[in-house]
Amino acid sequence: MPAAVRGGSRAQANPRAKAPASPRGKRPASPKPAQAPGRGGPPGPGLSPKTVLFAAAAVVALALGVTLATGQRGERLVQAFEHAADVKLAQAGFRLKKVHVEGASPMATADIVKAAGVYADQPLVGLDLQDVRRKVESVGWVKQVRVVRLLPDTLVLAVEERRQLAVWQREGKTSVIDDHGEVIPEADPGRFAGLPLVVGEGADAAAPGILPLLAQRPRLLQLADALVRVDDRRWDLRLKDGSLIQLPSTGEEQALMQLEQLDQRSHILELGFDRIDLRNPELVAVRPRQTELVGRPAAAGA
Repeated sequence: MPAAVRGGSRAQANPRAKAPASPRGKRPASPKPAQAPGRGGPPGPGLSPKTVLFAAAAVVALALGVTLATGQRGERLVQAFEHAADVKLAQAGFRLKKVHVEGASPMATADIVKAAGVYADQPLVGLDLQDVRRKVESVGWVKQVRVVRLLPDTLVLAVEERRQLAVWQREGKTSVIDDHGEVIPEADPGRFAGLPLVVGEGADAAAPGILPLLAQRPRLLQLADALVRVDDRRWDLRLKDGSLIQLPSTGEEQALMQLEQLDQRSHILELGFDRIDLRNPELVAVRPRQTELVGRPAAAGA
């Protein structure tokens, strides 16, 4: 008894039977084999990077519509669509090749690029610019940054750097502070010898108030060695020759104006002094520098 064939004819095909001839008596051409999915090469010559970009944008727009329609499940689909778009765009040449840092000093640039966390040949279109911005703004050098993606291969970090105001010394440790009195952790104080030195507890927070007043008096600032914070109430201005200027706890600008008037009359900054006390606005007290008198030794038996 012949075996039953599900959905087929009971008749067994004759292996020797010839295929029916075509209407013109010719055998049909053999079909070409299909290309294996997922093994194709890059887009054909007819697909330019611009075309791929538009296609990827359409994919992302479609994914957004799916998200709105399906909620949380759609978010997973969006991620998959975005990843696929990233891959296509990367294949079209939209990969990170250059990072330009604008507005930052050479000392800050290396820390900024490192914090950005980007790498060569990274897919550029899918890069999270907000995440890059947050990372860069966590660097002590940086006040704020604008991140710009320039297709096909460039990332621009436009930085506003925190202005270095002074070197702050406290308990034997030194730090660089900005114009708000905040420490810049990455800044090496040894490389900022040209900045004013402020010393003592509270000097960091008070420095933005006093240093602009000294900056208006370049000659005095040039003579200054350090500003010492006293009891976190007032300043002593110590000069390079060892002289001391005692400033009041309030009215510092008025006291410096009194010093200027005194110098105009007596050239005291050139002559030198031991101490000038400006703490009392009604009275400026000057202590002259003590000079050691050297005499000849007395003769024996005198």
